Amino acid sequence: MAHPPPYPPPQGGRGDFPADTYSPSPLEGAGKGGGSLPDVSAQGDRENQFRRVPEPGLLDTEEPGPLALGLRAGMSALYRACVLVAGGALVLISAVIPYGVFTRYVLNSAASWPEPMAVLLAIVLTFIGAAACYRAQMHMRVTVVVGLFPPLGQRIMNLLGEGVMAVVCIFMMVWGERLVATTWHQSIADFPFLSVGVTYLPIPVGGAITLLFVIERVLIGAPPRDAQALH
Repeated sequence: MAHPPPYPPPQGGRGDFPADTYSPSPLEGAGKGGGSLPDVSAQGDRENQFRRVPEPGLLDTEEPGPLALGLRAGMSALYRACVLVAGGALVLISAVIPYGVFTRYVLNSAASWPEPMAVLLAIVLTFIGAAACYRAQMHMRVTVVVGLFPPLGQRIMNLLGEGVMAVVCIFMMVWGERLVATTWHQSIADFPFLSVGVTYLPIPVGGAITLLFVIERVLIGAPPRDAQALH
């Protein structure tokens, strides 16, 4: 005895489904036969409103004065110097490490100075590069909660964040200077002419530079992102 199929045979419509039972997916829209995606512009606008966290400065005006322009120009020059120093340290690290590997495994006569030099350059790269990344707004941050606040609340939250950052910078300056003073008369075994305190100078220097960038952001706001590119 033949049993009827569990599903009725296709009677037209889309795919293998009967025309009277087929319903388009949410991505196909409610039109006949689907074929069109929903309009996501409204959804994108709703998402973007939580991502726009303005950071105007206390002295931010439509027409910046000479003080604001001078401060912006000075901080831009300092930012470029930090980028060059950190970039140079990264290039030297990339050259020193392979040289140490070459002397160890190819020449069978390992050089003792590449590894400590790479460590010293890494200190410069870390603290000077971190200051440059702070001004370029490249540090990871989550602004979802801040974006839920009204503009006044966002400004208050931004000022609180900059205040915390200023405290961190002052901590780096004070305790970094103490570390430099404590180790100033010590020397590195591989570089007897170099003081240990000199190698720790990037800590207070990086803190001072970052503090200047914090002051810039609080007074005249963060620089535009397109102004960060080096020409």
